[in-house]
Amino acid sequence: MTYFMILAMIFAHIVDDWVLQGKLANFKQRSWWLEVAPDELYKHDYIMALVIHSMSWSFMIHLPLAWMWFGFDVNLAFVVSFVINAAIHGYVDHLKANRHKINLVTDQLVHLAQILVTALLFLI
Repeated sequence: MTYFMILAMIFAHIVDDWVLQGKLANFKQRSWWLEVAPDELYKHDYIMALVIHSMSWSFMIHLPLAWMWFGFDVNLAFVVSFVINAAIHGYVDHLKANRHKINLVTDQLVHLAQILVTALLFLI
């Protein structure tokens, strides 16, 4: 069951980061907003897109944990894990999409490491 849960978390990552992201992939890029909506009003809208995507991703990777490990009876540690994973995901995506400090490979390796660390912390 442990291996299946980790595989389910990785699958949820693939679905959310690649399939469901859709327009958020553009919306989380500051350069897209400058090109499409250069008005000062939309200057920081990319941040909201990063937050929304990061929360969605964290929710998806935590679903297998919630189901298989907690029986949907989650605790504070689970909620803290959700928030920390969302924050890390958002920061890593910002480094890739806006700061251009990391590439897609590094981005994905960090996200996979997040999944493995999260799973291991709850399994210990």
